[in-house]
Amino acid sequence: MPEHPFQHRLRDARDEDLPQVLAIYNHYVAHSTVTFDEEPMTLDTLRDKFARIGALGFPYLVAQGPDDEILGFAYVYPWRDRAAYRFTAESTIYLRPDATGRGLGRVLLAELIRQAEAVGLRELIAVIADHGADGSLKLHESFGFVRNGHLTRVGFKFERWMGTLFLQKSLR
Repeated sequence: MPEHPFQHRLRDARDEDLPQVLAIYNHYVAHSTVTFDEEPMTLDTLRDKFARIGALGFPYLVAQGPDDEILGFAYVYPWRDRAAYRFTAESTIYLRPDATGRGLGRVLLAELIRQAEAVGLRELIAVIADHGADGSLKLHESFGFVRNGHLTRVGFKFERWMGTLFLQKSLR
């Protein structure tokens, strides 16, 4: 933990947060392999996803700094579209690069899990790149997510093959 933790508060995301959320996500699209997206997401696409999450009553959280800047976000999204999967969701968490390594991911994930349970979800799935996402992997495992699968060489980004790890956490 840092000597001087930064201030933040967690709250539900609002539409006016989405441009900052988009900037955080698109940073990782352009500069990392933690997402396999290769093209920046558009604000319209993000708004559509945000609306779907809201319509389902699923949590979508932001961590806001003292100057109203968004430091990170986390949400759950339906794992699959089939009705049988309605109690299973995929968790997503991203932090602004200058907000990493300070415990904020831990705070966001703890609240995301709490709210996912509160809305009746039973299983959370984390899909994590098998290279370049060690912090995310350790974070999820520290919350009891268990590795349940590894797909190798399923993604190609930055001129290299990568895989995904599947982690699962049972709620309740």
